[in-house]
Order: sequence, then structure tokens, then C-alpha cells
Amino acid sequence: MESNTLLTILLFAPLIGALLTMFLKNSQESLIRYFGLAVSIIVFVISLVVYYFFDSNNPDFQFIHKFRWIENLNVFYFVGVDGLSILLVLLTTFLTPLTLLSSWSGITSRVKEFTFFMLMLEFGMIGVFLSLDLFLFYVFWEAMLIPMYFIIGIWGGEQRIYASIKFFIYTMAGSLLMLVAIIWLAVYASGFLGYFTTSLVDLYQAGPTIPVSIQGFMFFAFALSFAIKVPLFPLHTWLPDAHVQAPTAGSVILAGVLLKMGTYGLLRFNLPLFPQASIEYAPFISVLAVVGIIYGALVAMVQTDMKKLVAYSSVAHLGFVVLGIFSMNQIAIQGSIIQMINHGLSTGALFILVGVIYERTHTREISEYGGIARLVPFYSFALMFTSLSSIGLPGLNGFVGEFLILTGAFKSSVLNSWLFSIVAASGVIFAAVYLLWMYQRVVFGEVKNPKLSGLKDMTAREILVVIPIFIFIVWIGLYPNTFLKLSDKSTSKVIEQVMNPGKSNLSLP
Repeated sequence: MESNTLLTILLFAPLIGALLTMFLKNSQESLIRYFGLAVSIIVFVISLVVYYFFDSNNPDFQFIHKFRWIENLNVFYFVGVDGLSILLVLLTTFLTPLTLLSSWSGITSRVKEFTFFMLMLEFGMIGVFLSLDLFLFYVFWEAMLIPMYFIIGIWGGEQRIYASIKFFIYTMAGSLLMLVAIIWLAVYASGFLGYFTTSLVDLYQAGPTIPVSIQGFMFFAFALSFAIKVPLFPLHTWLPDAHVQAPTAGSVILAGVLLKMGTYGLLRFNLPLFPQASIEYAPFISVLAVVGIIYGALVAMVQTDMKKLVAYSSVAHLGFVVLGIFSMNQIAIQGSIIQMINHGLSTGALFILVGVIYERTHTREISEYGGIARLVPFYSFALMFTSLSSIGLPGLNGFVGEFLILTGAFKSSVLNSWLFSIVAASGVIFAAVYLLWMYQRVVFGEVKNPKLSGLKDMTAREILVVIPIFIFIVWIGLYPNTFLKLSDKSTSKVIEQVMNPGKSNLSLP
């Protein structure tokens, strides 16, 4: 097996950058900001190298780097990337420098610590998407909580401590069940394999041999952990608090990347490891997804806080992704993967724009605004463009993902009902209602609040943050094949693993 250190360089670059940040003096705020930005851009460039050499026609894991880590437990440092994870790695490395740039004026205290935690968070997120050993995956899954806990708890709003603790406890509770299931799975699989291992490639072979009754318990232990992270209804209650209290950079990363870890986990672990249980419980999970789509949209409609409105929209949008995953056909899963990216771009941009106006007015209450189109024309355009992207306007990125998911769910032999698609489609209409209504109240009408009279439009730095996101919003909307082809072979391989367990398993090159 050929070993490749490219992914290890990508993984540890932000960690090294974070550690070096701690050697800079607190008084050198400008240097710290530029250094953190430079490190995140270097990480993005390394991820582009991975993308350049990635073979989209190969469904197996690529750029493998594997060596024994814990001898007695047969645990490996085992990283690799395939079509399911390549786009999410690129999304992580793309958004991190933009969030650091967006927080240039918003974060004024403890800049060194903030930069340190943002780079540590990037290290943890990349590790989650690259890990091919369940023990290693669990380490990154838990480690990523710590920097986000501090980002919310130190630089958040008035109720930041409550929100950060709630976020931490919710995620930890689900994670402990997953740890139990990892141990149980490895022990049970050792009877089939003849040795104890947490290597995902080996467990892919053993998972389908586990009796369906036991698969069910393991399936739900993994699924609960991932569903909390998504968050899937009714496990979503931590999300609005975390989003509202988090600083802008925290909200962007939380919505853009952290929520995708849940949907990625369902796709990477639940479906291939527990194929029979996945098919059996697909309708149940899909019902929760559809309820989340409608519930998230209806609750978003009645929000008075712009940030909370965008937070509840995430519950609805991620419901689409989960529905696509458990439709278990090529069209729907491809739609789910591209929709993960779409949500990261559109909702990330919405949080950036809410942060831009909040820095100027120090309020997110929709009723405090009105008539700002004349005062801040470019900001008003940016907010409209991003809202239309989130709604799913044809020609922009959101339409592609939702169309594929609804089409795939309609054709799904596992769900075997057109009702899922019909009810979920109403969520698209509700999205138009809450986002356009919010836009109308914030941007149009007369300026009634005298505090808005001196409102200034977006600066060059703020425009520089959103323009790259807008480029990808249009690119995915007009030519999605650039991105869909990356995951095409790997998604078909996952479907084979689920529908023909034991006959087709991902292998090493």
C-alpha cells in the first residue's frame, strides 16, 4: 500500500499555525490577524492541491496515509479522502479564511486566543472528514467541540455561557453512545475478521454480517450522535441558542461546516456499516427529516431576530439533506452532498451579512430596520442575492440540490411513497415566505429608525469576503457538474454497499 503524506500535511498545517500563534505577543493584534489569515489561506491552497490530483473516476479512498498508532488495540492513524469527503474538506478550507477576514473588526478582544481557537477548530473539522479509523474519528469529533465551546463562551452574546454549555452537553451526550457503539462494533466484528480493529475499511466488510437486531442498536447509537449535530428534529433545540449567541465567525463555521459533520456521518458510517438497519429505519428517519423541514420553516417565519431566523432555516435545509441520504438512490444522495455545500455557502453568507449590519447598529431585531435600500445599496443587493440562493431560485446553487433530493425521494424504492417529496417541497415555498418577508421588512419601506440615518455600506474588506461565495453560488447553479462528478462514483459505491451488503466494499488502492 502506497503511503501519501499530503493529507497529513493538510491536516496538521492549521495545528502548527495555531501553536505558532501562541508565540506572538498579545499587543501585536494586526500581526496575529494577518498570520492567522495567511495560515488558513495556505491550508486552502494545500486542499486545492488535493483537489487537483484527486481522481473523480476512482470510488475508493485516495491519498492514503496509514500507520499503527496504538499497538495493543490495533488502532491506526488512518486518513484518506474520497468523493464523499473531498467537497466538505474544500468547503472547510474555503470558509475558514473568509470567517477570519469577516471578524477583522468584530473581534476586538483576545485576538490571539480567537485566532488560535479558529485554527484549532479547522484542524478538528478537517480531521473528522479525513479519518478512516473510528477511534481516530472519535478523537477529532470530540476535540472539535473544545474550540467551538470557547469561541461561543468567550466572544458570544449575553447568554453565551448558557449556549456554549448546552451545545457541549448535547453533543457530548450523543457522542458517548457512539463511543459505546464503536467498541461494540469492533468487538463484534473481531469474530468475523479474526482480529480487533477500528479500521473503517475492515469494518465495512464485517458490518453487514452483524444480525439485524444488533445492527439496529448500533445504527441508532451512531445516528443519535449524528442527528444531534445535524440537527434533526426534535434534537435541534441547542442550535438557535448557539447561533444567536455565537460571534459571526462562530455562526458561519457552525452552519457552514459543523452541521455537515452530522449528515456526513450518516452517509459515511450508518449506511455502509449497518445496511439492513438503514433500509429498515429509512422511512422513520425520513419522516423526522420532513417534519424538520416544515417545522424549521414555520418557526423561522415568526422570528423577530434575523440571526435566529437564519438559524431555524438551517433546521429546514438540513432536513432536505437527511431526506436525500435516506432515499438511498444516486440522484438523492448526489443532491444531498451538493446541498451540504450549498447550505454552507448560502447560510454562511447570510450569517456574514447579518454580522455586517449588526456591527453597525448593534441590533438584530427586524423591527428596528426598514428602508435601508437607499442607505446601503450594495448590502441590500448582497442580502437579496444570498436570500434567493437560500430559497433555491433556478440558476443559483440552492435549486440544484433541492431538485435532485426531491426527484430522488420521489423515485426512492426504499421510501416507496411520493408523499415525502410532496410534503418536503412545501418547505421550498415556506423558505420563500420567511426569507422574502424578512428582506421586505429590513430593506424596503421608509427609514423610521433615526439611528439608521448614518448607516454606511459594506467596506472593501466585507465585499471581499462575500464575492468568492457569490462566485460559487452562481457556478454551482449554472454548472453543477464540476462538483457533482467528484462524488458520483463514491455515491454509487455507497448505494451498492447498502443494497448488496458484503458484495461490494470500498477498498484501498
